Amino acid sequence: MSDFEIPVDLRYTSEHEWVRLEADRARVGVTSYAQDALGDIVFVTLPDVGSDVSAGQPCGEVESTKSVSDVFAPLDGSVTAVNPALDGTPELLNSDPYGQGWMFEMAVPDTSAADALLTAEQYRAQLG
Repeated sequence: MSDFEIPVDLRYTSEHEWVRLEADRARVGVTSYAQDALGDIVFVTLPDVGSDVSAGQPCGEVESTKSVSDVFAPLDGSVTAVNPALDGTPELLNSDPYGQGWMFEMAVPDTSAADALLTAEQYRAQLG
């Protein structure tokens, strides 16, 4: 599994989401491993801007040619932005999962909760 890109500056969930924390904001997307496992992504459902999300709870869906998978909130917070490019170009999740393929941003009142997320090394170990 070590051939998947796993940036060391991000945190990860066991559900294969990544989190980039900047001050009290978090940008969220799916990992390279997840997009590869899903196959060609054809549709993305994202949480509404302004909605509150809870860590570990489903807040969106990714539909691929293989299946439909839930997207889970990595932290408690409020959605502040969604990636509008995914409406017309959901395949950005496949081609650039850590860049243009980000999914949503959220305000995180308790940023220390991110310490409980997986480091790149821990995430890589989980993949086996």
